[in-house]
Amino acid sequence: MVEQPAPQRTPPADPTGPRATAEPRPTADPTVAATDPDVDLHLPAQRAELRAHPALLLGVIAAGGALGACARYGAALAWPTHPGGFGWTTVAVNTVGCAAIGMLMALVRATRLAHPLARPFLGTGILGGFTTFSTYAVDVDGHLDDGRPLTALAALALTPAAALAAVWAATAVTRGLLARCGERRRGERRR
Repeated sequence: MVEQPAPQRTPPADPTGPRATAEPRPTADPTVAATDPDVDLHLPAQRAELRAHPALLLGVIAAGGALGACARYGAALAWPTHPGGFGWTTVAVNTVGCAAIGMLMALVRATRLAHPLARPFLGTGILGGFTTFSTYAVDVDGHLDDGRPLTALAALALTPAAALAAVWAATAVTRGLLARCGERRRGERRR
């Protein structure tokens, strides 16, 4: 038997794309570069980002994740789903969490004074721990086990549709509010 070499993972189509070469965004502390928790370890420029302070980055994400998971658990305790019931709490948590992610990303992109660990702590950590697509999958599976395929299909469609609509709407509203604030500031400076 001839051993075959392990398959190599192919790099992204454009390894020199915008994420690979983007300059770090200025922050309140110019000695610290912004940290992107969505690092593609196959790109050397991004791999270096994680190497700078891996324990700090992972610790910040873990702390945020613990807070988000506790908030999600608190919502489940406050508004429990009864056996055989529809998981409205799961839909609400995912919708609210995705709206918050949309607001956060719009604020982080527009505000150059954000701390470099704000996005990993708030986005990947707190909001990643708060949103719960695993519970969503368990809810769908439970409906199928209970012989309610239409309810399972409704849950399967509703959660991602509501989550995507929430992130889009929250991003659009936040960008609009930021633009209005910017116009007001420019108007006040002219006076």
